Amino acid sequence: MYPKQKERLSSRFKLFHELMPTKVQHIMLISTSYEAWIMEEDSRISEQIVTEYRGLNLSRPPRLTWVSSLGEALEHFADLPFDMVITFSRAVDDHAFRLGSEIKKAKPGIPVVLLTHQEALPDSSPAWHERQDSIDLVFYWSGQADILLAIVKSVEDRFNAVPDTKTAGVRIILFVEDSPYYLSLLLPILYRELVIETQAVIEDGLNEEHRLLSMRARPKILLAHSYERAVELYEQFKPYVLGVISDMRFHRNHVLDGIAGLQLLSHIKRDRFDIPLLLTSSESRNADLAGRIPALFIDKNAASLHENIKAFMVDHLGFGNFVFRMADGTAYDQATNLYALEKKLESIPTESFLFHCRHNDFSRWFYTLAEVELASQVRPLRDSTFASVESHRRHLIQIIKEKRIARQRGVIVNFDRDHFDPDTNFAKTGNGSLGGKARGLAFFSAMLHRNRERLEPFHQFDIVVPQTLVVTTDGFDEFITLNRLNDLTGEDLTDEEVLTRIKETTLPPRLGEQLTDYLRAVGYPLAVRSSSILEDAQFKSYAGLYHTCMLANDHADFQFRRSQLENGIRRVYASTFFQAPKSFSKRVGNQIEQEKMAVILQQVVGSRHGRSYYPAISGVAQSLNYYPFSRMKPEDGIVSIALGLGKSVMEGGKILRFSPRFPEILPQRSTIADILKNAQQHFYALPLDREATSSEASDANTLDRRSITDAT
Repeated sequence: MYPKQKERLSSRFKLFHELMPTKVQHIMLISTSYEAWIMEEDSRISEQIVTEYRGLNLSRPPRLTWVSSLGEALEHFADLPFDMVITFSRAVDDHAFRLGSEIKKAKPGIPVVLLTHQEALPDSSPAWHERQDSIDLVFYWSGQADILLAIVKSVEDRFNAVPDTKTAGVRIILFVEDSPYYLSLLLPILYRELVIETQAVIEDGLNEEHRLLSMRARPKILLAHSYERAVELYEQFKPYVLGVISDMRFHRNHVLDGIAGLQLLSHIKRDRFDIPLLLTSSESRNADLAGRIPALFIDKNAASLHENIKAFMVDHLGFGNFVFRMADGTAYDQATNLYALEKKLESIPTESFLFHCRHNDFSRWFYTLAEVELASQVRPLRDSTFASVESHRRHLIQIIKEKRIARQRGVIVNFDRDHFDPDTNFAKTGNGSLGGKARGLAFFSAMLHRNRERLEPFHQFDIVVPQTLVVTTDGFDEFITLNRLNDLTGEDLTDEEVLTRIKETTLPPRLGEQLTDYLRAVGYPLAVRSSSILEDAQFKSYAGLYHTCMLANDHADFQFRRSQLENGIRRVYASTFFQAPKSFSKRVGNQIEQEKMAVILQQVVGSRHGRSYYPAISGVAQSLNYYPFSRMKPEDGIVSIALGLGKSVMEGGKILRFSPRFPEILPQRSTIADILKNAQQHFYALPLDREATSSEASDANTLDRRSITDAT
């Protein structure tokens, strides 16, 4: 992948910060005192709005300010910033339009929305949307707060459509409807389903921050009330249109046209074959006309209206799971996320693969996942671009994999049992602390990702933090409470006594289930490492005081693997109460009760050598050398390396030490006698394919100490 492509992938979430620059935060409501009282006391509108926002997991509901007259409104304009004005009127009449005009004169550009009790406008009345110098939108008021949420989102979408499509290629849903009643009925349904479906599919397994940011990239709904305005919006946003929903009858050439919707959808179908089209009408006989376009049809008076709208969004706009179909439309399988899609693409029938490619179904689904860059890469691909169908398939699988892995680098992903991606680089369970060591690893992983250009000179090396899952400290808290171990902090027990007591404990059920799912997904050797909240602190570091164990994780019996992993976690938890960290806490003045333990489950870096697994080199690099000599300076640092696993280094065995700046200065290798005396004699490795009978996670049971002559 080229550096510029990498840069685009890495900046994805930075780009999301730039989306939706305009938000409606303060709304002025102009109504009579009676209407205001009814809305607040009977409808409890403020409470409903907050409930509606929270129910959809949306942030920052807007603030409402009531005024009872135009004069009072003008006074407030001088004192407070408002983003939108909503007025109430029993009818859509000249008085309502005059009020809107005065508001826009006082505050040019502010959206003015009219809520009315008038369900339908007379056919002979002039189109209200042609008088947008006074009123921008007209809705029927039934007392339900969901219409206010839809109004707010509609206004925000109108303001943000241009910058968001230019910045991130955000998709557009064009909605054509001129009836205040049906607009008020359909728009809340559309927004509710849009938010719910977007939340359901966006960023499976990533953390909450990124899910909220990705919500900003949801498709925008743009309203049109006439044929001319609909065509104008379509032409303006043509490359970004995800789907079109249109009424049958609305104004065309300033006259109410009974087949305007039919003509609009026919025009779009001729221009773009792959845009899903939906014709809505209160007259069921129009279903046949929709079929001739062809377009889908929904009866606006149907009892199943809500379900039909949802079905259109899921089945045709690409929301929900990706449904694999044969050329005749028969569904036979589903993919819930990018990882599942990638794996299933390897085996789906050629007929199905070509069907989805030719209908742009893959790119449409990627757009609903807010995977705009990926969708933009996939959409132009055609059969003729490739030598064969299989080369097309392999190319698609490869770019999905690259995107899937790239989006997770530098991110701490929440472990999700149902959607765990085995290629996730750094994940965590729970909401507790990562602990000191895991924090450092996560920071280093993020820095590697953000500064990839500095690694370009070393492109032949894969410089990464090994795949990591952190069991956060809330797992430790549950473990201590479940097994009633709080007294261990105060008891003066030997390390063996602590281990004996903790061997008989039970892990929390939730953690046990997560470990089961994790183990089913990973088949590589694992390091079970400590990460206490005080470990690797900048001052008073507890480094080297807690336990780490290595597991081959290759036993034929899955229950054995799980039992050994659980025992490894128990040993790490037990080391929290060992004598060494307790003594250190007393010496530096820390309270033992403050200590909590997170656990790192990390891929062991290395290779298989016969029936052993070990790295060619392991070691520790320190930025300061406290014992420099010759030309060395303290800031030149010191490195300690050894063949095999790092236990030789951590235990101070016979290894190689050198300064990175002066690697040729090796005092321990100055003579043949020194070489023979100080050279590494043994190394540690993980034994593979061993029919172990004990699931104990001690070094004596899981590691081999081998002669250096055994290395291959």
